[in-house]
Amino acid sequence: MKIECTLNGQRKTLDVSSTRRLLDILREDFHLTAVKEGCGEGECGACMVLMDGKAVNACLIPAGNLMGKEIVTPEGFKESPRGKIIEEALIEAGAVQCGFCTPGFVMAIESLLNEHPHPTEENIREGLSGNLCRCTGYQMIFKSVRLAEEKGAGLW
Repeated sequence: MKIECTLNGQRKTLDVSSTRRLLDILREDFHLTAVKEGCGEGECGACMVLMDGKAVNACLIPAGNLMGKEIVTPEGFKESPRGKIIEEALIEAGAVQCGFCTPGFVMAIESLLNEHPHPTEENIREGLSGNLCRCTGYQMIFKSVRLAEEKGAGLW
């Protein structure tokens, strides 16, 4: 099946099975390895990308759902002004330890701040609830959202 979409700002035409997972396409065909397979069930957030600006788990998205969509991976987002601010905030807050979950959290934070530029505690907890981390205990990650909100005032 031929599928047309935009990947990190570039128009792409894919000739793939409609049931193939976005996660596998990104990693195997485009060598975009910041998206990771943690659980394969949409529970951990390690494979999170933005699809039309919303955070989604790439392990749950079949290729047939990509037609006409805009996909942004952590690789495509990290060089943007907002990506740099989120990365700096995570580092400053001490929220980066082993790093396995970090790309997914970056995408979740972008989606959260895009929807709620001044999030409440409840917004933060809900917005990041689809991402698991075994190292930080989450408080530093929550703090990084506040730092990104401050540092990026006006960008979201």
